[in-house]
This record gives sequence, structure tokens and C-alpha cells, in this order.
Amino acid sequence: MAPDRDHAPLTERVEELLAAGGPLPIVAAGRPVLRRATEPYDGQLGPALLARFVEALRLTMHAAPGVGLAAPQVGVELRIAVLEDPAPVPEEIAAARGRRPQPFRVLVNPSYEPVGTARAAFFEGCLSVPGWQAVVARHAEVRLRAEDEHGRPLDEIFTGWPARIVQHETDHLDGVLYLDRADLRSLSTNEAVAALWSQPSPETAAEALGFRLP
Repeated sequence: MAPDRDHAPLTERVEELLAAGGPLPIVAAGRPVLRRATEPYDGQLGPALLARFVEALRLTMHAAPGVGLAAPQVGVELRIAVLEDPAPVPEEIAAARGRRPQPFRVLVNPSYEPVGTARAAFFEGCLSVPGWQAVVARHAEVRLRAEDEHGRPLDEIFTGWPARIVQHETDHLDGVLYLDRADLRSLSTNEAVAALWSQPSPETAAEALGFRLP
């Protein structure tokens, strides 16, 4: 589908972003684009420009590095996100957090719903809030519905850490940052997390910092 003329300012903005080549600049907290609900994708960029934009998101995510990136994080208010997680963590941590390698995925117009009532709480960070982490309780299992970049439907159950990534990135598309869901008594610098709270689960941090876990 060719981009509609009404979307010309958006396509021009994306073209300008891509023109520089390399990773895209990541928008940090405080910018309004991170606090607005995104526009559903319905062909605004056209197939060729969408493919280039998705590849730029992938490159930017890898360079950061991160395990997910949403379009608003590069200043584009479209309901598109990417995720990929090689899960390079010790086996003990992977087991405690349910972290398993995830292939590269493009999520177009994603939404999720919880499966069951179980929740899990772990330290979480965000490329748009650099230098900090906080404990967030999220659904332990979710059902994701979306399309890929070719318009093919996705309907998949995610558990553990992949479920956390899905929720985090979809939240971005609704103008929600992870800090909105975090227990702020747990807020810690990356350095503090590495030095004090690197255990597989955050029980020690909860006791020391005075916050509750679900």
C-alpha cells in the first residue's frame, strides 16, 4: 500500500530519521512523544519505507543494546515495536526469571491480555530512562495479538521474561513508561543493581529497600 498524502509529514519525518544512516537517536523520558498513545499502523509508510524503518529499529535496538524498542522511542508515533533477546545470562538467572532466547519479531498494532492471575516482579530498565532500574510486577503470562511487518497475524502466548518484554514494549505504544508501574522504593542506579541486587530475584532488595513483592 502506498502512503496516503495525508501522512506526508510523517513519511517525511521518517525519511529524515533514516537519512543519516546508522542507529537512530533514542528519545529520553520527558519528551511528550513518550507520553502519547500511538497511531495504529494502516500503511502510512508504505511497504518499502516500513521495511527500512523496521531495519533501523533493529539496528538501534542492537546498538543500545536492548531487547525491545518501540517506535515512540525514536520519535515516531506509530504502533510498531520490535523485540529480540539472545538471553546472555547465567543459567540460574535465566531459570528464575523465565528468560529464554527470543528471535527477532516485528509487532504491528500489538495488544496483550493476561493469561491467569500470576504476577512476577523483577528489576527492569528502559532505553528511554538510561542509568536506572526499578522492580516492576507484571503478568507472568500474556496472550499477544498483533501483525508482523507483512500483515500476517500473530497470536501467541508468552511467559516469563518474554512476557515482560511484550508488556513493556506494548506499554510504550500507549504512552506508559515502566516507572508508572514500578515500586519506586526499589529505584536504583545500574551501578547499584550490579553491586547490590544482582541476585536472580529481588527478595534481598525488597527487604533492604523496604518494598513489597506480589
